[in-house]
Amino acid sequence: MADARDGPGSDHDGLRIRARHLPAPTRGERARRGTQIARVLTRRLGPVVADEAVHRRNGSAAMAAAARPLRLAFEDLGGTFVKFGQLVASSPGLFGADLAEEFRSCLDTGPAVPYAEVAALVEDELGLRVDEAFAWFDPIPVGRASIAVVHRARLHDGRDVAVKVLRPGVDRSVATDLSLMEPLFDVLTRATGAQLAGAMLQQLDGLRLQIGEELDLRNEARAMAAFGGLLASSGFDALVVPDPVPERSSASVLTMSYLDGVPIDDLERAKELGVDPAPLVDQLIRSFFTFVVRDRVFHGDVHAGNLLLLRDGRLGLLDWGIVGRLDERTHRFVLRLLTAVLGDEQAWRDVTAYLVEIYGNQLRDAMRMDDEQLTAFLRSMVEPVLLRPFGEFSLGELIVAAEARAAEAYGIELRREGMVGAVQRLRVQRRLRRAAVEGGGLMSTFDRANFLLGKQLMYFERYGKLFLADAPILQDRAFVAGLLDEQGEPHPDVA
Repeated sequence: MADARDGPGSDHDGLRIRARHLPAPTRGERARRGTQIARVLTRRLGPVVADEAVHRRNGSAAMAAAARPLRLAFEDLGGTFVKFGQLVASSPGLFGADLAEEFRSCLDTGPAVPYAEVAALVEDELGLRVDEAFAWFDPIPVGRASIAVVHRARLHDGRDVAVKVLRPGVDRSVATDLSLMEPLFDVLTRATGAQLAGAMLQQLDGLRLQIGEELDLRNEARAMAAFGGLLASSGFDALVVPDPVPERSSASVLTMSYLDGVPIDDLERAKELGVDPAPLVDQLIRSFFTFVVRDRVFHGDVHAGNLLLLRDGRLGLLDWGIVGRLDERTHRFVLRLLTAVLGDEQAWRDVTAYLVEIYGNQLRDAMRMDDEQLTAFLRSMVEPVLLRPFGEFSLGELIVAAEARAAEAYGIELRREGMVGAVQRLRVQRRLRRAAVEGGGLMSTFDRANFLLGKQLMYFERYGKLFLADAPILQDRAFVAGLLDEQGEPHPDVA
């Protein structure tokens, strides 16, 4: 049942999602957290900012100098900052392989929570002592993520389970962080010239939209149950979702079956298991397109920390706190986009018309393009991502190309390197964002869904480069055509 803390959400084909309203941070909370952030950043980044040699380096060298101190600062600050670090770690196509590797620890590391606090919260939420609720509960966590910790436990019936517990007071800390982050990332971009901070600034709106849903673990329990059923009924038997245990779960505690495995990007341990990740990633991508096209839902956070190679040879899909849902109009857009990629020229024009309808003429005018030029531009951005082998394209390079085209429209000679280039990119991003706001599309249901879809493509790019370098994400065009057939969507014949 929804409670007074629940915010707006949606009922989507039986998957009920409710976002928790974040509390408004007090002036004192903002001041205290702001002081903490300033101290941590000064300690970690102060030497980098003060080093004139850093500012004389090109952009990649300057970013490399700032990467480790910034990662350490994010881990020191925890919570929302670690969540941004997870995005960096899982998106080498956007942030670069070296930077992603530097932030890899953010996927499974967060500040410790004293066991006494965990136990008190579990007992308060479940109305039972820990030893009444569980036959055994490991006081040492097996996972410390951005907003929760995970402990192994055993039920009285002998089942091994994982117990996910929200960090005490996380809703207030997240609300405070979000209120401070935009000006912070702006300052970091200008101070360090780091593309990292500018890219994070771009992602902030999407995080605001999703995190309210993650702070109610009942949403995750419902999502696991729903997607477990979808996998079973769709024949994706190499993929597994933990089973929730409702009688030991609440808004802040989630008990689920324990999956034993190693992260998908831990290549050495995967080799020891003798598990080949390639067919598992292929099935993961097929399931993604199946559920998007057929059911209008998808896992909204498939970073490497949430994908486990299991000892039985399957792929475990964890952390269902973020689930993407497509409304009917956005679903229609996705169908037309896939039809366009399969070779339908009219579908490309329909895609352009839909984007103009959502974001208004302001965005098209901001790019200084007519409809035909905008269609060609969109096509040049989308086709490489879906049709080229993973080893032959980079989302990061495509994004740079898109920014350069937008900068050209503003008469800005965009530099790729150094502080000047970072500030120029920020100017371009803000102009495009302003156009999207004026057109009414920013923060819309469509905008949120596409933010999450884009994130998953960034994650898939990483796994594709690791395990499927010679194959495109749409390597089986006939498979996609079959999904479109089921929806009654006409498309060109494919081999």
